[in-house]
Amino acid sequence: MALTGTRKRLNEIIFGTDSPAGKNFDVFLIWAILLSVALVLFASVESLWVRFGETFYVLEWFFTGLFTVEYLLRIYCARDRREYVTSFYGIVDLLAILPSYLALIFTGATYLMVIRLLRVLRIFRVLKLVRYLRDANLLVRSLWQARRRILVFYTSVLVICIIFGSVMFIVEGPRHGFTSIPKSIYWTIVTITTVGFGDITPHTPLGQAIASMTMLIGYSIIAVPTGIVTAELAHELGREKQLARCHNCGKSGHDADAEYCKQCGYRLEDFEEPADDDP
Repeated sequence: MALTGTRKRLNEIIFGTDSPAGKNFDVFLIWAILLSVALVLFASVESLWVRFGETFYVLEWFFTGLFTVEYLLRIYCARDRREYVTSFYGIVDLLAILPSYLALIFTGATYLMVIRLLRVLRIFRVLKLVRYLRDANLLVRSLWQARRRILVFYTSVLVICIIFGSVMFIVEGPRHGFTSIPKSIYWTIVTITTVGFGDITPHTPLGQAIASMTMLIGYSIIAVPTGIVTAELAHELGREKQLARCHNCGKSGHDADAEYCKQCGYRLEDFEEPADDDP
């Protein structure tokens, strides 16, 4: 959709980063986001709230009003309004202002404003840190490719936790804090992940033996998901190197950040930058 007049100018400033005005707008927005999140953190400190509560309240609504106007302007000047509203950034922009209005109905909802930190992801776009986005996409693809094996692994761990939790409920019972099977499963999960809060502990020799076995199982399986993701990560890195092919001699296997072919010295074409989420 072709934009003209005021909508076009606003679109260049709000969604663009090439012009000085667009970059300055995004930098200002990032600082406003950081300040608003810092405000939420300080407002949760009771001693500060007692002294500066009224100031915090005024500033909170100032930032909420600022982000509300900005969100409405984004909808107004977007090339495709529906695409923006349903995009990742569009949803985050909406979630950034909702907590303040929800707080009028639900007490404490205002602290959900820390979700505004997600909006700082725009800094990758503002500062052109495309390499970081590629690395993030690489990790996401690796996790996605390993999803079935990770699901099988966690399902197996869950089955083990249910079995050991049930056994501990039978062996220890409510007398020693294992008041139900769900609570016993909670103890098993805490133990098998080597966290060990210590709020529930076995007292009988048999229970302690089972706890020892649970801890050993935890140490033996804790590296499994890491190995799964590492294998997929290595596979994705290898695939990226194969994609980095020289158009002069056909040599592949270059690093993702390589600029010249290591065989003929020909300049490699840059990888295609990821599409911007903003319309």
